[in-house]
Amino acid sequence: MHNSNNMKEEIIRISGVNPTKCMRCGKCSATCPAYDEMEYHPHQFVYMVESGDIEPLLNSESLYRCLTCFACIERCPRSVEPAKLVEAVRLMAVRRQGANRMTANDVPAKLDDETPQQLLVSAFRKYTK
Repeated sequence: MHNSNNMKEEIIRISGVNPTKCMRCGKCSATCPAYDEMEYHPHQFVYMVESGDIEPLLNSESLYRCLTCFACIERCPRSVEPAKLVEAVRLMAVRRQGANRMTANDVPAKLDDETPQQLLVSAFRKYTK
């Protein structure tokens, strides 16, 4: 389909993020509430995009564990915006598969009284594109 360099350029274009600005300080990963759930942490995600190692990211559960809360963006001293890279890779995975992992109609069945509002907003943003 695409070679890794084309995919890297497409992800950078979609996200508007310059991964070369990352100095790998790890502040984004340290603040990530989904850290323990992610196979690739935000700083690793940025580095993998920068190095063109896209295929493992496309197949990673980390794409669906990111809460899109933007804590990593708030914390980054260099404005790298890892969550925007995650979203761009997720969009590429969705386009490759031809369909989302879930539909908006699947979300209500997964709710309970403890579900945070932020999760609902994030889920509908993810699954209605």
